[in-house]
Amino acid sequence: MEASVTLKKVGKLFRDKTILAGLTFGVEKGSIVAFVGDNDAGKSTLLKVLAGLENPEYGSVFIHGLDIVKRRKDIRHMIGYVPLEPDMDPWLTLEQNMRFNGLLYGVDNSTISNRIAEYSSRLDLFDFLHHPANSVSYGNLKKSTIVRALVHDPTILILDEPTAFMDAQSSRQTWDLLKGLRKAKTIIYVSQTLSEIEQAHDRILVLNKGKVILDGSLDKLLESTLEFHQFQIEFEELPDELYQKLSTIPTVVTPSRMNNIFYFYGRSRKVFFQVLKEAGDTLMEDLDIKKLGLRDLMDSEFVRKGLD
Repeated sequence: MEASVTLKKVGKLFRDKTILAGLTFGVEKGSIVAFVGDNDAGKSTLLKVLAGLENPEYGSVFIHGLDIVKRRKDIRHMIGYVPLEPDMDPWLTLEQNMRFNGLLYGVDNSTISNRIAEYSSRLDLFDFLHHPANSVSYGNLKKSTIVRALVHDPTILILDEPTAFMDAQSSRQTWDLLKGLRKAKTIIYVSQTLSEIEQAHDRILVLNKGKVILDGSLDKLLESTLEFHQFQIEFEELPDELYQKLSTIPTVVTPSRMNNIFYFYGRSRKVFFQVLKEAGDTLMEDLDIKKLGLRDLMDSEFVRKGLD
């Protein structure tokens, strides 16, 4: 498959801290790719690098085969970027913000009007187009930044938390629109809403400290942890001595606690019985066993211990 975006050993630093650590991967044309990770994983910085808003300290980014630094003028019209925080001019109306962006990219007024009408209708923004940006809700501002990013018809759409500040209906409208653009555009986004990612992706990349630690569809990622389960046992009391004892069982992975509940992962259900044996006569009140999901895959400590 043809790659819309290609990274080769891309690194980004802030003072003496590594934000992105030698990233190398490609993004297929027409796919929906989601990045997920902790707050300091480097997700938003990566999006800015992909959008050409920040340059990497080393390595190269290619957009449809063109170097994003050396050919910035040639590729700027190929990319639409939606920041986390809406950045509309507060004194202009929503439509004026959208139209101004289209004119910057050389789009004629008639085409701009048609695209604003189409996308605003899809996102239920039509009644707000003539309102100043400082008078509408954050949810409507966020939807407006998406329309603004689409006005010049980019081939690559990059979104930082695409449904941030939106209610449930607006989130559904937004994803109906974005999914409808699949294949025609490459969509790259960051989200902390895991259910959103599970429902809208061709590929998920899990970032940890500037590195990609997992890469693939959700089904593929879960295959790598197929034998693992997450367990939780609620004790009547869980003293520190017992918690330490259970945590040091060799087959117990990533133990943690909350009040009297002992959480852990294990490669098989046999681990659960080993824990019961070590707990001895300690009274238990409840237990639960479940297969892993995206939330578990984001636990970098689990990934590091569980997949070795």
